[in-house]
Amino acid sequence: MQIDEIKISVFDAPSATGPFDLAEEVKGGAKRWIPIPRGDARGHLHVLHVATDEGVAGVCTVGDARYTTMRPQDLEQLRILAVGEDPLDRERLNSKLRAATRRMFTSVGWFGAFDNCLWDIAGKVAGQPVHALIGGVRASGPAYYNIRGSTREESTDDARSAVGIGFPAIKDHFRGTSRENIEWFAAVRTAVGSDIDILHDAAGCDYSFEEAVRVGRALEDLNFRWFEEPLPDRDQIRLQRLCHTLDIPVLAPETMMNDLDLSALWLISGATDLIRVNARHGTTSLLKLAHLAELHGATVEMNGPGGLFGLVHAHLLCSIPNTSYYEYFPGGTRDEVGKEIGLVNPPVPHNGQITPPSAPGWGAEWDWDYFNKARIAQM
Repeated sequence: MQIDEIKISVFDAPSATGPFDLAEEVKGGAKRWIPIPRGDARGHLHVLHVATDEGVAGVCTVGDARYTTMRPQDLEQLRILAVGEDPLDRERLNSKLRAATRRMFTSVGWFGAFDNCLWDIAGKVAGQPVHALIGGVRASGPAYYNIRGSTREESTDDARSAVGIGFPAIKDHFRGTSRENIEWFAAVRTAVGSDIDILHDAAGCDYSFEEAVRVGRALEDLNFRWFEEPLPDRDQIRLQRLCHTLDIPVLAPETMMNDLDLSALWLISGATDLIRVNARHGTTSLLKLAHLAELHGATVEMNGPGGLFGLVHAHLLCSIPNTSYYEYFPGGTRDEVGKEIGLVNPPVPHNGQITPPSAPGWGAEWDWDYFNKARIAQM
């Protein structure tokens, strides 16, 4: 079998992040930049198609809720590097494309959608879903719910609602000061009780090192599960100090998770306790990090939703032993938006559990007539 065509379908679609300005805010003598939305949160979405001379095709979105397009020059280079190759030679192609990255002056992990298409082909050839092809760990897995609310009362109400419909874990994105956030943490813990895992994502908080220690200690007292992005991901030295100081696991480096080698270095050097990953950078690379983390007694935690509006991560949750949760964003912004381009079966948690399809490959079901009608261009 050989790859004989690689192409992209282009769609106009909602974006998880729209244009914004930054306003300067000073609280308690500390300065930080607050985002202010500017304009419509829409953009282009690319879907990659990898066809073979035996009629088996792999399909995957480029990116997921973010990084949803591929540069035309990267697409052309991919064709030069991959057309004529055996799509089942994933490790060889992974090595070849990693070697090409430096000479292309492009982003590390740029070929992730292509790698995911190869896994789709492999599953279809074998007649197995990807989670079975990798080696199943569980038939379904738990999801955590990202709570919403602009006030403490709204956030606690949403947390109660999430637990009420079966979610075993919740995560906040509170963006207040360290003192304000600690008060909100306590309110959420009281609202959901002691048996629910709670996660704190500090990506929008701009904590100083001292504040991160204070917040981490509070999270420990409240029995939170992890402390995500407490400091800038590239601040290796302070992250090492923080991991050494706190008992609660630190989760990083989300802003660098496209780089397999840096993520591995951060774990090995003690700059994170757990590794943030996303299969939009390629399932093959994610599995390598998962195996590394397992040998270090750590977990890889997938940043939602993953390719194919969550289907890719649903499979990986059920085939990686050292991962905890599927990340779920309520309101259909990450999963059911797939229906806008013809994906019939985006994964949605039921009773707090996510279950991958049992069909071969990623198991994506497409309304191809709708897909072709919604497409605005091809590359």
